[in-house]
Amino acid sequence: MPKMYTVICSLFAIPAILFSQSQPAWPALRYEKVGEGLENPTHIASALDGSGRLFIVEQRGRIRILKDGKLFDEPFLDISNNVTFDGSEQGMYSIAFPPNYAEKQYFYVAYTNLDFKTVIARFRTSAGNLNLADAGSETPLLVIQPPADVHKSGQLAFSPRDGFLYIGVGDGGPAADPYNNGQNPDTLLGKILRVDVESGEFPYRIPDSNPFVGKDGYRPEIWAMGFRNPWRFSFDRQTGDLYIGDVGQNMYEEVDFQPGDSPGGQNYGWKLMEGFHCFEAEDCSSEGLTLPVAEYDHLGGTCSITGGYVYRGAAFPFARGIYLFADYCSGRVWGLAPSASGWQTRELSYTEMDISTFGEDEAGELYFPYYTLGEIYRVRFESAGAPQ
Repeated sequence: MPKMYTVICSLFAIPAILFSQSQPAWPALRYEKVGEGLENPTHIASALDGSGRLFIVEQRGRIRILKDGKLFDEPFLDISNNVTFDGSEQGMYSIAFPPNYAEKQYFYVAYTNLDFKTVIARFRTSAGNLNLADAGSETPLLVIQPPADVHKSGQLAFSPRDGFLYIGVGDGGPAADPYNNGQNPDTLLGKILRVDVESGEFPYRIPDSNPFVGKDGYRPEIWAMGFRNPWRFSFDRQTGDLYIGDVGQNMYEEVDFQPGDSPGGQNYGWKLMEGFHCFEAEDCSSEGLTLPVAEYDHLGGTCSITGGYVYRGAAFPFARGIYLFADYCSGRVWGLAPSASGWQTRELSYTEMDISTFGEDEAGELYFPYYTLGEIYRVRFESAGAPQ
């Protein structure tokens, strides 16, 4: 494991002003295996229904249930016959449960269909069996045609503040966003969308408070723009703040941040910028753009960011407020936290696992998968003692 000085200077090109003289007492990250026998897990979610179940999305088109260390034999949902899975970026991406799911018994998934389009759809739980969904109950709500077979994102999440569904959509590729989708306001590609899927309107209602409603040339679903592939984003369950891990092109991975009380409308820069840096240009203007709060480069075998969660669990109170994120290729895991002088970050573990996602249970405890081996790990923290 490299020394912390090397990590800060070579991996995180954050202006020095963001680091105060005294660092917080960063905890060490540990992890324990709580599940195995999965196949290419891409998402971990809780229904927040009091059941204690974790729902694990498998890329080939299945959703499995893990509870108390036991993986249920029968999938919760299996639509693998309708999902394109190519071992790369096609497949099933995520699951999201609406507020008061215990009463509603329906949920949302994102996946690539057999026509290579990204589908956002609603499914219902089977009558009489809460551990089994009705694969025939699918109601497609949104279908997006990307220009290539990469940069899908496919993240779904309900905001704890407004109850709306947020949808991450990559620029659709190919490399270097040749169609400029990240900066094109007339496409859903390269954006995070915000829609109201619980209003009863079909396929969804566009909230009046969305930032581009009524603005010529802008899709009204857009909440934020300027993304390459926001593979994993999450809301802080306590503050509603939004953290976004946006996968970079050749050199830089970034963490973007949006305060919980934001009215939306931010432009996070792609492809004008990659991280804090101009993309394919010696000079560029960042005026009007929202820059990342952290970045790292591709030195040392890193290549693709996996956004995580802010820890809000009760098991490790000294770690509350730390945002975890990882690099898929190297297995490095970092912590990120705000301070009086700005944002600070530190490498907490070098797992050497291909971490494809993070997940949060009902109590706010965090999990991540070993994508290749199909194992699930619970995050544990070890107190670092006095500030360093």
